[in-house]
Amino acid sequence: MKFCRFLPHATGVGGKPTASYGILDKDGIREISGTPWGRWTQGTTLWTLKVVRLLAPCEPSKIVCVGRNYAAHAAELGNEMPKEPLIFLKPPSSIIGPEDAILLPKYSNRVEHEGELGVVIGKTCAHLDDEEDPLSYVLGYTCVNDVTARDLQKADVQFTRAKGFDTFCPVGPHIETQIDPRDALVECRVNGERRQSGRTSLMAYPVASIVRWVSRMMTLLPGDLIATGTPAGVGPLVAGDTVEVSVAGIGVLRNPVHALDG
Repeated sequence: MKFCRFLPHATGVGGKPTASYGILDKDGIREISGTPWGRWTQGTTLWTLKVVRLLAPCEPSKIVCVGRNYAAHAAELGNEMPKEPLIFLKPPSSIIGPEDAILLPKYSNRVEHEGELGVVIGKTCAHLDDEEDPLSYVLGYTCVNDVTARDLQKADVQFTRAKGFDTFCPVGPHIETQIDPRDALVECRVNGERRQSGRTSLMAYPVASIVRWVSRMMTLLPGDLIATGTPAGVGPLVAGDTVEVSVAGIGVLRNPVHALDG
């Protein structure tokens, strides 16, 4: 099942558009009442993709990211592999959806793409023990671009400023509930040229291990997002680029790149 969040082009009550959740299929989007991680019912309204704008498919209370989860990526940046999952946070204000522009901040001279598999939590998850199945707490999976100001990351050592700018977390185009996260192909293209390609089977810490680990640090809430790390091949983005992150079985997340003043 493909859950999405969308905004009709037509205005809603009071002249303001109202975002809704829906189920994406070959005929369009079937609107639902409620949220995918709560109680919901399918309505009778069917929207065609021509009359809606797709938004980021979740509104998380937090975005938990995993650093250096692929050995080849750690090596390309001259880093050792961590002895346990290396996690950091991106602010929810960094989220944008499909086709929204990544804005290059004036404070950085080196902004890079990082295509990743995203995990969307489906129910409250805390202090999981070794016997519990972490994947039972997952609603589904999506594409994430963990955009990074690499020069600021190197200057600061920690990741907050480099990862936290507005527009630095494109997410979408929807949440897929039916893929197997253990061996999915993750790729990133810039202007049609493939820069990153790696399978999730190469992760040092697979999705189940990550969910269990994070749950022991903080309570994961329905709709929260985990970005699971990026394969090798990260590279620069400049104004005028178009960057696409794809995960096999999910789809393609596409975003243009603009200068902040443009």
